[in-house]
Amino acid sequence: MDKKLFAGLLSGIRQMDQHRRGKPVAGAKVTKFAAIEARKIRRASGLSQSEFARLIGVPIKTLQNWEQQRTQPAGPARALLKIVAANPKAAIQALHSA
Repeated sequence: MDKKLFAGLLSGIRQMDQHRRGKPVAGAKVTKFAAIEARKIRRASGLSQSEFARLIGVPIKTLQNWEQQRTQPAGPARALLKIVAANPKAAIQALHSA
């Protein structure tokens, strides 16, 4: 492999790692969202982790990662958690009937 090409690839990999760790990388845009407190939302629903995960359609490990803040929910899961947070009883009732 060409040394120049390899150096470019290695540089890109290092930049990806920096970006993944939340460090600034030239040219990368980072959108920060307020943290979702998945544990607090689930507890307000009165459901266990397994019940809540099944109800919102995610693996229990995913919910555990959110609750331990190793990862944050994104997209539709984030929106659904916001809906549940706003009115846990009504949201859970609606999800049960769906």
